Amino acid sequence: MLLIDFRKPVAVWRARWIATVGLVVCANLFGLLFLNFWDTYVPVAVLTVTLPYILATLWCSAHRDFRAVFNMATALFIGCLGTANSMLAELLLQNQTFCEYYSLAVRTASFFLMFFFLRRFSSTYRQMLQQLNRSWGVLCIIPMATFSATLYAINHPADSATVLVLIYGLLAVCGCAYYLMYLFFERVQKENSARYEAQLSALQLSALQSRMDAVKAAGDVIRVERHDLRHRLQTIAELVSRGDREAALEFLDAAQKRLDEHKTIRWCRPPVLDAVFSSYFEQAQSQDISVKAKISLPDVLPANEGELAIILANALENAIHANLALPREQREICCKMIGTPSIMLELSNPCTGKVSFDSNGLPVAEQEGHGLGVQSISSFCQRNGAVCQFNLTDGRFQLRLVL
Repeated sequence: MLLIDFRKPVAVWRARWIATVGLVVCANLFGLLFLNFWDTYVPVAVLTVTLPYILATLWCSAHRDFRAVFNMATALFIGCLGTANSMLAELLLQNQTFCEYYSLAVRTASFFLMFFFLRRFSSTYRQMLQQLNRSWGVLCIIPMATFSATLYAINHPADSATVLVLIYGLLAVCGCAYYLMYLFFERVQKENSARYEAQLSALQLSALQSRMDAVKAAGDVIRVERHDLRHRLQTIAELVSRGDREAALEFLDAAQKRLDEHKTIRWCRPPVLDAVFSSYFEQAQSQDISVKAKISLPDVLPANEGELAIILANALENAIHANLALPREQREICCKMIGTPSIMLELSNPCTGKVSFDSNGLPVAEQEGHGLGVQSISSFCQRNGAVCQFNLTDGRFQLRLVL
């Protein structure tokens, strides 16, 4: 269960998985204790235990590809390790009283110890489920081959010691493979973290630079207007002295409009988010996209400002690209965001065509190389315990995020 990436809602599907596997275990115990089929149990255990477990995991898992197979292969590897240890205990204590109970105790202890190894592996593994979309089939080869060979050795016994040596050799190879996988996962994770930090720094630098350029441009306009103020005052004074008040008011109104056109809008107090909003809203308006924004954020946010900036940049960039496929009169972005009592974001825009969603409710990219923004948003939600929802209603695509 530590390695399963359950479908949403996670609590419901986790409960279904536990209930299903619990029923399978109880059914097997009933068969062993009351129907007394000990002698035939080992050959059919794959059908009565392993197969139902595999089907239950596929049913409850969020993935339907080799990632689910890798999860099951790992569970089977743990089962093989427990079986090998119990066989070793039976071999060493075959003439002792209660040999079967000692074997059961060894098997239980093996699973208990493996739990702690899995806990350390599971966090890295869960992150890799989201970041590594390929090569899972290759990673499944060694554990699946180990399970198949172990199953064959158990059901076609020769000399017990020879079988155990063979099984432990296979398990040692598989264990080394898992260790190499763990090192590989950690390396990929570090590379992704470094790439994310670089992306975050680049976004902050770009957004702040854009904001500084806008402020500088506004400052230049104000300096020009200040330089020309003396001439304007003389013109207004002349108009007033002639009694042409209407012309003087129109002259002042025109000057005010010129200043308003170059006025710097501050969307929120946090500087990086303000820079991101300004940068992407200006991009949208330059593409004739109407922007309707209501933003209310405090000075201190209950989340990392840089990570939120990445999320907003990806969401706004996707919204701008979706609008470019529409006629100019239909282009629009609506953005609402508050920071208390928690961060809540709602971003919507009109879109053309049909949007497909996967089993997790995430939009599926139709072209290769697209959809990275959605993956970044989903990864942020998983890291920070946020909830995001994508939907398409009446021709408008909508993103809701609550942290």
